[in-house]
Amino acid sequence: MGSAAAAEQIAPSNIGELPQADVVLLGEVHDNAHHHVNQTSAVRALKPAALVFEMLTSSQAKIVNDQRGADRDELATALDWANSGWPPFGMYYPIIAATDAPVWGAALPRGEVRRALREGAAQVFGKNAAAYGLETPLPETQQAAREANQQEAHCNALPPEMLPGMVEAQRLRDAALARAVVTAHAKTGGPVIVITGNGHARSDWGVPHNLRSARPDLSILSIGQFEAAPDPDPPHDVWLVTDPVEREDPCLAFR
Repeated sequence: MGSAAAAEQIAPSNIGELPQADVVLLGEVHDNAHHHVNQTSAVRALKPAALVFEMLTSSQAKIVNDQRGADRDELATALDWANSGWPPFGMYYPIIAATDAPVWGAALPRGEVRRALREGAAQVFGKNAAAYGLETPLPETQQAAREANQQEAHCNALPPEMLPGMVEAQRLRDAALARAVVTAHAKTGGPVIVITGNGHARSDWGVPHNLRSARPDLSILSIGQFEAAPDPDPPHDVWLVTDPVEREDPCLAFR
């Protein structure tokens, strides 16, 4: 499936009935526990050959693979999860425990992401940047839309001159996720499930875009999970709405 087809809404109870694909991206709002429950159900049903996590570095993924069978708290300590900046590990552990499939990590060192702000995604990504679409400038309308998204995500607190660099950092993260997927698929034969945020999972310019550039032979299914009905025809193949979670105003930190 791809971004050309109309997005299909499903009920959360149907998350275990997703069609098979070479790559399935399970989007999330990171701190919504309902979304992680749904991801766990999808992993159990789809029986992937590999799991790729936005939240893990490659060294952390090795820890997960080496310590299969460790309980939640032991694994969280080994991963130094408390200092990761991600929501509680208890939200992600059931996803890992739902399968024996090996885990890949796609998170990049902060220094590389910061370099992308200044030097661009292609320069930091290095070898095969062109294959993953990073050497192709974005269309003006998409560039503008992505800059607006970055501004909104940062509570309209960013200097305008910083926005192009933020878009480059996002492009780098997307491509790094796609590279991990390609490696995982080559090693295991797939299917590969990706645990990531809704933005990375979007079909038009997220990880699926990079995958279509690098591996056009792979079938891709993108799932978006929302806390309220999105704009018409969201950029995912399948989408669903769950209850929201209570959280502090994320914009307080910018005031």
